[in-house]
Amino acid sequence: RWRGAPLRRRPGRDMIRRRDVGRWGVLTVRRCVACITMLVASLVLMPPAVGGVRAAESLPRVLVVKLEGMVSPIMDDVLAEAIARAEAGKYAALVVELDTPGGLERSMRDMVQRELAAKLPVIVWVSPGGARAASAGVFVTMAADVAAMAPGTNIGAATPISLQGPMDSTLARKAANDASAFARTVAQQRRRNAAWAERAVREAVAASEREALELGVIDFVASDHAELLLQSDGRFMRRGDDSTRIVVAGARVERMEPSLRQRLLGHLVDPNIAYLLLMLGFYGILFELQNPGAILPGVAGAIFLILAFLALSALPVNAAGIALLVLGIGFLLAEIKVQSHGVLGVGGAIALAVGGLILFDDRAVRVAVPLVVAVTGVTVVFFLTIAALALRAKRSPRVSGAAALIGRRAHVIEGLAPRGRVRLDAETWNAEAAGVIEVGAEVEVTGVEGLTLRVRPVATEA
Repeated sequence: RWRGAPLRRRPGRDMIRRRDVGRWGVLTVRRCVACITMLVASLVLMPPAVGGVRAAESLPRVLVVKLEGMVSPIMDDVLAEAIARAEAGKYAALVVELDTPGGLERSMRDMVQRELAAKLPVIVWVSPGGARAASAGVFVTMAADVAAMAPGTNIGAATPISLQGPMDSTLARKAANDASAFARTVAQQRRRNAAWAERAVREAVAASEREALELGVIDFVASDHAELLLQSDGRFMRRGDDSTRIVVAGARVERMEPSLRQRLLGHLVDPNIAYLLLMLGFYGILFELQNPGAILPGVAGAIFLILAFLALSALPVNAAGIALLVLGIGFLLAEIKVQSHGVLGVGGAIALAVGGLILFDDRAVRVAVPLVVAVTGVTVVFFLTIAALALRAKRSPRVSGAAALIGRRAHVIEGLAPRGRVRLDAETWNAEAAGVIEVGAEVEVTGVEGLTLRVRPVATEA
C-alpha cells in the first residue's frame, strides 16, 4: 500500500513512512524468531517429559499388609499370602505393619521361617503410635530384613506362657530355654542385639522405640511410610552368604487387605471360644433330636457347629480330643435311654473333661481348666436331670386312649340340651350332658362313647 500510494511532497513525510515500514519489519522478524524458538524448544523438551512419565511408571513398588491382633494361624496365613503376592508381582519389598500382644508359638515360628526364606526384603514396622510387638511379636520383628518402629510404640516381654494356666517349673524352664535359644538365633541371623533378645525371653524386659534403637534391637524410628522407605533404602537383604541392596526410596505404596474369611476367623480363633461353640452346637442338635419340630435349637446348634468347625480349622486340633467329646455326649445321651445306675453318666463326664483338656495339640493352646470344669458340670447336670425326668415318666402309670380323656375339663361352645359341642385342647368334640348347660360353661369329661364325650358341669361336682 505504501508503494502504490501517491507521493506527497511534504517535508520528512516519506522518511517517516519508510521508518514505520522498517519498524514493522523488525517486529515481524522478531515474532517469527520467537515462534521458531518456541517450536524448537517444545520439540527439544518433549522427549524428557515423556521420559518423566515413563520414569514414574518404572518406580519401584512396595506391598503393605497390616497384621493386627493375636499371632495365630490366621495371621500366618495372611503373611504367607502377602509374601506370595509380593514375590509374584515383582514388588521391591513387603512392608508389614505390626501390632500384636503375642500369640501362638507354632504360628510365630512359621512366620519367622517365612520371613527368613522370603525372596524379597521384608520390612516390619511396629505402628501406628500406641502399637506394640510383645511376646511372639518380638520374634516376628527381629526376623525382618529391616526392623523399624513408629514413635510411641514398644517391644519386648517375650516370656513363653501357656493359655491353660501356670506351667510347672520343669516345663516353664524347658519352654524358656527353647524360646531364648530361638531368639538368639534370629537376632544373630539379622545382626541384632542377641543379648537383649534373650533377656526379653528370660526376664520379660521391654523397651520403647528410642530404647530399642539405642540397644540395637531395631534399625531406626520412622513416623510415616515416606520416612520408612527412605531410611530402608540402601540397606541389605541377606540370605545366607548373598546380600542384595534394598532400593525402595520413593516407591509407590500398594496395600493388601485380608479376605472376609481371614477377618471373620480373626475373631473366632481362640481355643476357649472354639470349645464353647462346639459344645453349644452339640446341645442344640441333641435338643432338636429329643424334641423334633422345635426347629430353633436345631438351627442354632447347626450354626454353632459350623462356626466351631471354622475356628477349629485354624487351630491345631487333636483328633482324640474331638473323639472324646463326641463319646462323652453319646454316653450321657445313652444314660437317658438305658438304666446303667450312673456308669454311663460318670463315663460321659470323664470323657468330656479329658476331651476338653486335650482338644488342641499345642502346649501354648489349651482350653482354660475352669471353663472345662464348668461346661462339664453343666452338661452332666443337664443330662442327669433329663434322665431323672425320663425315669419318673417310665415309673408312672401309663394312660392312653379314651381313658386319658376322663377327668379332663372342656368349655361348651354350643349349648348342651342335652347334646352339643365342647372344645378340649383346641379340638371340638360332640358332647352329651344329663341336663341343660349354657355356652361358655366349664365341664368335666366323665366318659367316652365313640366320638361323643359324656360331661357334667364342674359346679355341680363342687
